[in-house]
Amino acid sequence: MSTTSNTGTQVIKAGIIGGAGYAGGEMLRILLNHPNVELGFVHSKSNAGKPLFAVHEDLFGETDRIFDAKWSYDVDVLFLCLGHGEAKKFIEANSPVTGRVKIIDLSQDYRLGRPPLDGQPVIYGLPELNRDAIRTARHIANPGCFATALQLGLLPLAKAGLLNDVYTTGITGSTGAGQSLNATSHFSWRANNIQAYKTLTHQHLKEVAQTLQQAGAASPIINFVPWRGDFTRGIFVSSQLRVDRRLEEITALYDAFYKSHPFTILSQHAISLKQVVNTNKCLIQLEQQGSQLVVHSAIDNLLKGASGQAVQNMNLLFGLDEQTGLHLKANAF
Repeated sequence: MSTTSNTGTQVIKAGIIGGAGYAGGEMLRILLNHPNVELGFVHSKSNAGKPLFAVHEDLFGETDRIFDAKWSYDVDVLFLCLGHGEAKKFIEANSPVTGRVKIIDLSQDYRLGRPPLDGQPVIYGLPELNRDAIRTARHIANPGCFATALQLGLLPLAKAGLLNDVYTTGITGSTGAGQSLNATSHFSWRANNIQAYKTLTHQHLKEVAQTLQQAGAASPIINFVPWRGDFTRGIFVSSQLRVDRRLEEITALYDAFYKSHPFTILSQHAISLKQVVNTNKCLIQLEQQGSQLVVHSAIDNLLKGASGQAVQNMNLLFGLDEQTGLHLKANAF
């Protein structure tokens, strides 16, 4: 269990595995300013001994911590900010998971079917669907970034039994590809350029279908075309489907579904990416022409789509207000 400081504040000791990547960097930026968190270690095999700001340059002047070569399960919560496939390898190589530690995995390794993590059940960490289960969980599988944006846009329709064939287009920034360079993440390729990729085959589709079925949809068919965009961070998704209800009725469904969820907000006006970048918010906008409904949803892929949502899950695991440490500011310009 977490401890209590001399001032009566709950203190959660946190460790990060994979602190040098984009998700690890965002985790650091949040946790260094979280009022209830003490960082136990920030592990990186390739950067051990270097100051955090040697990799995350914006942290210069914020902290003198270094990347740690050693880590342990002697923490309250362990964030796995590793690449897909690497989280399972880490757990298998370092089992059993000992002590009181709770694990929040940011990779896709424990999402589909939620297989046990070291013999313990893993809860899918989408608070807007599983908040009560998250509060009593031991381990969390953090949702994917595109999956989060898609699911939050469609969950109220799934619960109401109104989902049919969905046609979705979504665009993501270059940070969605991770920190390792490849041909399509170089500035010279991204600048003034857009490309469709993984058309109808994106790995998050199975995750989305699993969640929508849990919410009440029969067999949702999501026809998804993702795009790579000419910007660094954020996801904007537009989903089109037939709904034979008036817009006022559909709006009421969304208002009722999200009324107790502080980070997912329905807008009556056109939404834009800059409203959510650098925040843990998801903004949703509905538009309708005849029986054709379009649901727009926008998130920051590194925050609500990764580290911000992971900290939201941590807050729930330890009985804190889920917004603690996540009052983050969007960039207007």
